[in-house]
Amino acid sequence: MILDPKEILRQLKLIIKLMELHDENSFKIRSFQSAVNTIDRGEVSIEGKSMSELQSLNGIGKSIAEVIFFLSSSGTHPYLEELLKKTPTGILEILEIKGLGPKKVKALWDELNITSTHELLEACQSGIVAKTKGFGEKTQESIIQALEFRAANKGKWLYADICDAMEDLAREFKKIDGVKDLSAVGEFARKMEIIETVEWLVSTESPGPVIEKISSFKGMEKDQKLSSPFKWRGKLREPEVNLLIHFTSPEKFVVEKILRTGSKGHLLYPLENSKTLVEVLRGEEVFDSENAFYEKAGLPWIPEELREGFIEFDLAKDKKMDTLLKLEDLKGILHNHSTYSDGKHSLRQMAEHCKALGYEYLGISDHSRSAFYAGGLEIEMVQKQHKEIEELNNELAPFRVFKGIESDILVDGSLDYPNEVLSSFDFVVSSIHSSLNMDRKKATMRLLKAIENPYTTILGHPTGRLLLRREGYPLDHKAIIDACEKYGVIIEINANPWRLDLDWRWVHYAMEKGVKLSINPDAHEMEGYNDMKYGVLIGRKGGLTKDMTFNAMSFSEVDDYFKKRKNQIIKK
Repeated sequence: MILDPKEILRQLKLIIKLMELHDENSFKIRSFQSAVNTIDRGEVSIEGKSMSELQSLNGIGKSIAEVIFFLSSSGTHPYLEELLKKTPTGILEILEIKGLGPKKVKALWDELNITSTHELLEACQSGIVAKTKGFGEKTQESIIQALEFRAANKGKWLYADICDAMEDLAREFKKIDGVKDLSAVGEFARKMEIIETVEWLVSTESPGPVIEKISSFKGMEKDQKLSSPFKWRGKLREPEVNLLIHFTSPEKFVVEKILRTGSKGHLLYPLENSKTLVEVLRGEEVFDSENAFYEKAGLPWIPEELREGFIEFDLAKDKKMDTLLKLEDLKGILHNHSTYSDGKHSLRQMAEHCKALGYEYLGISDHSRSAFYAGGLEIEMVQKQHKEIEELNNELAPFRVFKGIESDILVDGSLDYPNEVLSSFDFVVSSIHSSLNMDRKKATMRLLKAIENPYTTILGHPTGRLLLRREGYPLDHKAIIDACEKYGVIIEINANPWRLDLDWRWVHYAMEKGVKLSINPDAHEMEGYNDMKYGVLIGRKGGLTKDMTFNAMSFSEVDDYFKKRKNQIIKK
């Protein structure tokens, strides 16, 4: 098994956790951590390197180079195997719980003999963990919440994480003799941010042989009890995704596809003739395309991702379906990080790659100084970065790099840096990264104060959620959006697949209030720009149009906007 650089980094980080767990030599742990930091920051490349090449890299060292080489060529290393051998499987699961580092996990193991998440939950619920030195009631409660959240999301996937694997699977299905047509249906077809089961619809005149062929696929595991002559249930083993495959005749394919793709709200929508979409579908007519069906229903074709029974029919009535945002509408990329803070690539690399992708501008917004854990910029580093940006703008013109910052919203709602520093930026993305355990009232008030700050240009990832990892900040979304309207603040749709925040269910309300949205990848490396497509998908689900998307504006329009906003602050 050959590992790519990202997987090698994950394995190195696991080795560090296990070394700390087992009280290995502290000097050795620091050496591994230093090497990981060097690789993580993009200071060296380990891809495709021989043993001697790895050993010659600054900051790596001979012994760690050997570990990296073994990981890249065989997928493991004797030292990792040794550490894993003396670590219960349940402890590995506990190490994945946010907020529980190796030292705390070791304390739970040594003092309470806890070696599984099940035992940990029971100990928390009985109150034993709170009484253990170094924990307390708050830590115990946060562990319970993390475990319950983890259990509720078990078996679920981010859409972005399984997209490529499902495309590969679809290609294999289409090669099967007897398959006339194939389409994704259900939540996967609607491009929901979290997927529990991927559903397919297969058009065939002979389902039996097709089912047999699918069952024989390497890596496919059929659930015999839940499958039937017209339905295959089971899972893909790698990645471990639940699958449900429906079979239908070619003449019924279009109708079945619409029925199995739309949500209940979409299918039960009452049309002008008082019939629902389901009733039209259940009629005798055979449709040769989805366009033909929607035309029969008196509607334009509705993209799959909009079939939620949410705002698609309003868009259809207002003839706005063609105005929905497309990836090619975006003119620039705002909210990105470089090696000035916790990014992997340099400012120059981020700028040149953005330009090469055909964009007109880049907004660089490294972390502010209070984000010390992410290499937040001290004031002198801000000045140094601004000088480099000016040099790059002279060199790369007409492409432009805007001077931005991702300013932490502090606990009291104020922004990081004094006003004289904030005024030096072209734009400020104000985001929360800490104290995420506030109640709804306090959390909302904290963000409202940040929105009221005249230097806040964009409200970044409003809830701070990490899908499948942690719940978001409990906010009064209406109050937040209303405040953004009042103070002229743009709201970010963070395109990182772990965030996708602002949630798409609030996009339409923001548009109604006249609040523009910005699709931002929060990229920490050049490849992070690729996440823009997920932000566009989420925007479209909420009905986002090109005219309401801030970074669909040209460079000159964005430049004018930033300048006018700064001038308004000066006049006040």
